[in-house]
Amino acid sequence: MVQAQVETKKNLEELTDTYFLSGIEILNDLVSIPNDAQDQDQLWPNLKWCEEAFKDRGWQTQKLATKGFPILLAERPVADAIKTVLFYFHIDGQPVDHRLWNQENPYEAVLKMNKGDGWLEIPMDTLQLAYNPEWRIFGRSVSDDKGPLAMFLTAWDALRASEQWPNYNLKIILDFEEEIGSPNLPEAVFDHRKLLAADMMLIMDGPRHVSNQPTLTFGARGIAEITLTTYGPAVPQHSGHYGNYAPNPALRLAQLLGSMKDETGRVIIPGFYDGISLTKKEQEILKSVPDDESEINRKLGIAEPDRVGISYQESIQYPSLNIRGMASGWVGKEARTIVPAEAIAEIDVRLVPESDPERLFQLIREHISSQGYFLLDSAPTRKERLTHPKLIQWQGNIAYQAFRTSFDSEPGLWLNKAYHRAFGMDPIKIRIGGGSIPISPFVDALGLPAVSVVTVNPDNNQHSPNENLRLGNFKEGIKTILAILTETL
Repeated sequence: MVQAQVETKKNLEELTDTYFLSGIEILNDLVSIPNDAQDQDQLWPNLKWCEEAFKDRGWQTQKLATKGFPILLAERPVADAIKTVLFYFHIDGQPVDHRLWNQENPYEAVLKMNKGDGWLEIPMDTLQLAYNPEWRIFGRSVSDDKGPLAMFLTAWDALRASEQWPNYNLKIILDFEEEIGSPNLPEAVFDHRKLLAADMMLIMDGPRHVSNQPTLTFGARGIAEITLTTYGPAVPQHSGHYGNYAPNPALRLAQLLGSMKDETGRVIIPGFYDGISLTKKEQEILKSVPDDESEINRKLGIAEPDRVGISYQESIQYPSLNIRGMASGWVGKEARTIVPAEAIAEIDVRLVPESDPERLFQLIREHISSQGYFLLDSAPTRKERLTHPKLIQWQGNIAYQAFRTSFDSEPGLWLNKAYHRAFGMDPIKIRIGGGSIPISPFVDALGLPAVSVVTVNPDNNQHSPNENLRLGNFKEGIKTILAILTETL
């Protein structure tokens, strides 16, 4: 058995090495297409590229209508297959600020090596003669999420050439609105649930564990968003004339937000963490993840973390209440001596399966009311300004819920075997990831278990300038997918 595993691992590595350079070409070609999720004119060429890529490989494709941008379904039935696996990728990306990238064009993949004090660009054709797993390709969406799709297409090409085929049917869903929260996906999944029916779902998105060891993630938190606006005078007022008299909305908003958490970072709104209780077995699962928290703190540049949980892994088992941005008045060279007219806070709430987002919203609203605020759903009228001493506008949106799959589920056990064939060891298993991906609509509408097959390096700068993909991760991602496609189900 051990010898057979060694031979299998060797065969997977040989196939990966043979098709690595063609995979780089696929990646570079796909990355060259701008893909800002907020610009549909950029998304259409990406959809066309994906359609052609799958049709050229013998797959069936069809666009599925949504109330926004369509999703693309690619299918590859396999003779005599009993099971069907649904893969999820997203093709859209975050916007780019060209000024902050260390290259002329973020949509042109660039190969770089680390020279110690920074990254040095080297010609892409260097890979024809040399390879270093620590070299990286820089470009928007190389890791999130075009890299994983390039890995999949490369693995498929390798299997096709060697005349190997999965023993299960394949379906692939390509999402083009993930970076704006996939607002139209839940309804679309329900409407097209017969076409999307499968036995399990693999999410090809997200980074590995911080150690960069092979990783599987068995869940993801959901996300909801809140915008709060407090009001002071109808227009900004001179702070000399009206400071100490006109209520300052920025100060009031800060006090309100401060009343929601204690000094350790725990939410103190009654009932916010209700329903979450970790068993001894679950605590052992969390402890098995090889986190180096002192290293995490060093990378974050913090002396100590918040204490929602006793460890990093435990902290993300709970819903969060995060202030992601605040604005009021002016600062810096534009600062002026005024009492602002309003103050705004943007909040995101990360959800876990035990948390009903509607209930959390209600708890937060009740807390705001208990602080003396009159809640509005639009800007206040003059009458409301003169009637209520403390006004606040609430705008809330629940994007999607969390999901979590058991390690002992069918996909969990099957994937573990595939990883063992590829790497000679079990993967690190994450109970639930801290980020959010729009998978719960599939879990709910299709009734299937889902697991994230994460492949890219954890320090990839996704969503940020200088997003990158480590070459070693690209290779290992191809090998991972080869192992999955050749693992009997």
